[in-house]
Amino acid sequence: MALNPELTKRVRQVLGHLGQVEEKKMFRGIAFMVNGKMCVTVGDHHIMCRIDPSIHQEVILRKGVSTVKMKGREYVGWINVEESAILDKRALTKWLKLALEYNKKIT
Repeated sequence: MALNPELTKRVRQVLGHLGQVEEKKMFRGIAFMVNGKMCVTVGDHHIMCRIDPSIHQEVILRKGVSTVKMKGREYVGWINVEESAILDKRALTKWLKLALEYNKKIT
């Protein structure tokens, strides 16, 4: 069970048009794998998106967005987007679109 079932449902709805989406329990939440690659995860009060590292520094300047940090290490190309920054479908879709665009580029 996702820690944030409502946010998980919202992400599921936005990604619903894609054919190759698989959900896996990961990082204390639900990871959405697109074409076999992790694209976005849903946590307590945020989503974590995998984005193009070349836009990372620009993106983290936006309100509610930060670099993913695990065990003291920062991961460029991975961002947390707080739930307060994705209150409507348009805002959520914007971040998921960035993750999907990068997903197409990686092997």
